[in-house]
This record gives sequence, structure tokens and C-alpha cells, in this order.
Amino acid sequence: MTKDARLIAFERLLNIMDDLREKCPWDQKQTMESLRKLTIEETYELADAIIEGDMTEIKNEIGDLLLHMVFYAKIGSEKGAFDISDALNAICEKLIHRHPHIYSDVKVSGEDEVKSNWEKLKLKEGKTSVLEGVPNSLPSMVKANRIQEKARGVGFDWENKEQVWEKVKEELDELKHEVDAGGSQQRIEDELGDVLFSVINFARFVDIDPESALERTNKKFIKRFQYLEAQAKQNGKQLHDMSLEEMDVIWNLAKNV
Repeated sequence: MTKDARLIAFERLLNIMDDLREKCPWDQKQTMESLRKLTIEETYELADAIIEGDMTEIKNEIGDLLLHMVFYAKIGSEKGAFDISDALNAICEKLIHRHPHIYSDVKVSGEDEVKSNWEKLKLKEGKTSVLEGVPNSLPSMVKANRIQEKARGVGFDWENKEQVWEKVKEELDELKHEVDAGGSQQRIEDELGDVLFSVINFARFVDIDPESALERTNKKFIKRFQYLEAQAKQNGKQLHDMSLEEMDVIWNLAKNV
């Protein structure tokens, strides 16, 4: 697609947004607050499409999210707060400022130094903590991963994956000790949280996104469980009437489907 075609397509979306805001009763009613939950839903739909590797759906979901961004900007302009050009110029300025190795004479040795410089620049911009940029409303697994990445950006990290794996085993031992000793629910919950945090840390060291890995396992479990349900129904049985051994036979067959 040419540069002109991109600009024409974006302008078309802006013009349609103007029409919808002026003429459509539903679009006229929307506020930033009412759109928020819909935006979150669209973001998860894009995430699902990425997991599935469905390029057509990825394209469609990107379009849905772009519509939401344009919608927020339209509402912002109506309030006299900002418009789409303000938002676009703000991110352009931020990217230029935080990439001095591209737009200035700073030299970097690789990706890790880029991330480190990014966090240092954010602190210079007035942030008091490198963790300020982690949204409170993120899902806990995603949040843990982002916290660890940001801490790494300023040098607070393990040296190698072997150290992290030892930490995972240590946390597992502490969890088992609390369970075996009849520890309080709070103590067991604390230790389980430590286990999960350390496993997420290990995933980062072996270049695995823990959220994506868990979602793939969720999808695999759903597929196999639904196969189990279908086979049971085909055999004229209900799952709650079957023994675990009977279900396990079908479950093992599902692994090859």
C-alpha cells in the first residue's frame, strides 16, 4: 500500500466517525466510560486472533481497535481537550525522545541496552518509579511479567536461567511445606503466589510469554474436554456417570485428535 493510500484510508475512517457521531443514535450516546469495557473486549479478541495465527481476524481486530482510538479522539475533540492529531503527535514525540539511538547520536549494543535506556529516560521525564507504567488493572500474570521486565531494564534481575530455576524449586518446596504443615490459607496463598511469580520469571528467561503459553494450554484442554464430552454422548453416557478410568481412556485418545 502506498503512503497516499494509507492516508486516504485513515481519513476515510475519520470521516465515517464524524458521520456516526452526528447521525447514529447509538454512537451519539457513547462516552469514554461506556467505550472502555468494549475496548478491553476488542483487545482480547485481537489477542485471541494472534494466538490462533489468523491473519484475516488480526486485520479485522486491528480495524476494530483503530475505530475505538478514533472514537476516543473524537470525544476528546468535542470536549476541547485534544484531537486525533494531538494524540498522534504526542506518540511521535515520545518515540523520537525514547529512541535517541535512532534520532540522535546515542550508540547501543543491543536490545537490552535499548530497554535500559528507555526506563532511564522515563525516570528523567518525571516518573518516580520504573514500575509506574504498569497499569493496576492488568491481569495478574501479564502484570507480573511486565513488572519483571521493567525491573530488568534498570539491572535488577537474575544473571541466568539456572538461578531462576533454583528459585522456582525453592518456592515449590516452601509451598509444599506450608501445605504439609497445615499452614493458614493466607500463608498457602502467599507461597502459591511466590511460585507463580517465579515460574513467570523463568518463562521470561527462556523467551516464553507465560500468558500465551497458558492460553494455548487452555485451548488445548477445552478441545480435549469437548472431545471427551462428544465421545461420551456418542456412547450414550453422561460424564458424571462415568468412572475416572473410563474418562481417562477417551482423554488419551483426544491427545491424538
